[in-house]
Amino acid sequence: MTHPLIPQIIELATPVAEQLGLEVVTAVFHTHESPPILRVDIRNPASDTSLDDCERMSKALDTLLDESDLIPDAYILEISSPGISSELSSDRDFVAFKGFGVTVATAEPFQGHQEWSGKLVRRDEGAVYLNQKGRVMKIPRSIVTQVRLADGV
Repeated sequence: MTHPLIPQIIELATPVAEQLGLEVVTAVFHTHESPPILRVDIRNPASDTSLDDCERMSKALDTLLDESDLIPDAYILEISSPGISSELSSDRDFVAFKGFGVTVATAEPFQGHQEWSGKLVRRDEGAVYLNQKGRVMKIPRSIVTQVRLADGV
């Protein structure tokens, strides 16, 4: 379940990121940690996200969050890039990670499974294609809820 402050945090972070030429990908507030950790994932649409991008975003957002007093208690702010353990969403992602191991989740069972693993072949308008031990699976995009790189990639 998403923390109730996440929409406000994203609303606050998005213009900051845009001013820096970046995009906010997602935010997660880990309140079970002590102190809690607010992680904001960013992407540089023009190139690979750098450590400098994360540092610039961290400084700008940290100041803004302090001024807003949105989070009254102590917390740790982490700015990171989704990296290669992330969910694939853009056409660029699907081209860049062709041949990599992925896990595909579906909204409803497809051929008896709601999760499929294999090597990414491609994605088109109609389906996501996986290679499973030499056999290509065609999973309809209409039921795909998530495609992420497999652990250890």
